[in-house]
Amino acid sequence: MLAFTKLIEARAHAHVNDPKAASRALAASESLLEQAKSGSGDEPAWIDFYVHSRLAADAAEIFRDLKTPQAALGWNRQAAAMPPGAFTRSVGMRLAIVATTHLQARDLDRGLELGHQSVTVLARVRSARAKDYVREFNTALSPWRREPAVREFVHRTRKELGVSA
Repeated sequence: MLAFTKLIEARAHAHVNDPKAASRALAASESLLEQAKSGSGDEPAWIDFYVHSRLAADAAEIFRDLKTPQAALGWNRQAAAMPPGAFTRSVGMRLAIVATTHLQARDLDRGLELGHQSVTVLARVRSARAKDYVREFNTALSPWRREPAVREFVHRTRKELGVSA
């Protein structure tokens, strides 16, 4: 449980743009998670979801928030592939996170590809939080606002999700 609280701390530091504190908390979370794997196994069942692939998925979001796309993409590669049929909201939000990271790396085409996948997935769920991730992606598109593909994407998010920049 302490490993998970350190992850939450890392996310909070990333939200306020404190890369050193975020990295320290993330490293502590990873270390504590490793210790827990070799421990007594007396953790409550509800924390079973917190495994390295979950840490990696959240780390990708942390580094997206810190605008360090290479680190975010590296962590995303460590995150387990999420099957499209399971945890629909999580899959859609992660696609939006990685799409935004590609925009930070100046890769508009890959960003839009993943952004479209995110909208396709999230059109099946009702979640204000999920829409916030798409809204963040739309905001990250601002340098390319005049591009026809970007205008088309923003129109799609407005039409299918009720989301704009």
